[in-house]
Amino acid sequence: MKKRILTGDRPTGKLHLGHFVGSIVNRIKLQEQYDCYFIIADLHTLTTKPNKDDLLKVRENIREMVLDYLACGIDPTKSTIYLQSACPAVYEMNLIFEMLVSVNRLSQIPSLKEMAKNAHIDPENLPFGLLGYPVLQSADILMAKADLVPVGKDNESHVEITRDVARKFNLLYGDYFPMPEVLLSEMPSLVGTDNKGKMSKSADNCIYLAEDSKTLSKKVRGMYTDPNRIHAHIPGTVEGNPVFVYHDYFNPNKDQVADFKKRYREGNITDVEIKDALFESLDKFLTPIREKRAEIEKEKGYVEKVIYEGTLKMIELSNEVLKGMKSQMGLSGTWNKISRTARDA
Repeated sequence: MKKRILTGDRPTGKLHLGHFVGSIVNRIKLQEQYDCYFIIADLHTLTTKPNKDDLLKVRENIREMVLDYLACGIDPTKSTIYLQSACPAVYEMNLIFEMLVSVNRLSQIPSLKEMAKNAHIDPENLPFGLLGYPVLQSADILMAKADLVPVGKDNESHVEITRDVARKFNLLYGDYFPMPEVLLSEMPSLVGTDNKGKMSKSADNCIYLAEDSKTLSKKVRGMYTDPNRIHAHIPGTVEGNPVFVYHDYFNPNKDQVADFKKRYREGNITDVEIKDALFESLDKFLTPIREKRAEIEKEKGYVEKVIYEGTLKMIELSNEVLKGMKSQMGLSGTWNKISRTARDA
């Protein structure tokens, strides 16, 4: 029997190269070896964007994100793509799990402060939902009874909360949940085009997977390089230089990359030549994704069908897990006894 994997994304719109490097490429490989569940985590959007206008945008964002999934090679016949908010079990499990973890433990999660900062929320006045973000993640993971959770290094502590919750539940009510293990990506983040932190939509330093050639060319030519290299004859720094980071990952011609690095360090190549070659590599990489995306978009209702069928599958699985969980706790037994007594009265 295949081990089960649970991972996914908040539906914030189209995916970019950072998503591909950090997660998508890994998921494409994993679906060949594991029973994969990919969550469209729309409830998690509420933690930082609870306004109705933001939630209405989520509908289109979901479609754009799943389009990118499919265009990159995630196969719905091998993987289950489902909508978090459509699974009733996640709400019940989240409530129960909130009783198994302390506020102090949640406050120790370093990424929550960063999330609050990015959402312009005062870290001293965190909404309850944002503080409980890892608990809802625990419900996502455990309702699938996932064995492995692929995450970036910055979310490793969230999975540890899930392990704490599972451990506490098993201690109180008997063994029921597996202990999910972290599966770290080989390259958890991709630096943004401006070299100011990782690639992200909010920082406007990303290259989208659906980027057209003209926009891609403009973004590549505007990429950050060594600021001290004001002339081509001045030796430059390769390490940490975004242009070379991208070459290392996306340029299949390793001899060319090695030559570029050598000449750059010697001050014997222009930034234009390096960026032109990078554009060609990225454009060649993105072209089949763009073409596949266009094909899928022509098939009316296909994306919605993938989400619908995947969600039905997850509802069935999660309801079964929830039923067993409540039975383990003794909660379902109480209601069953009341029901029988009422019917017999």
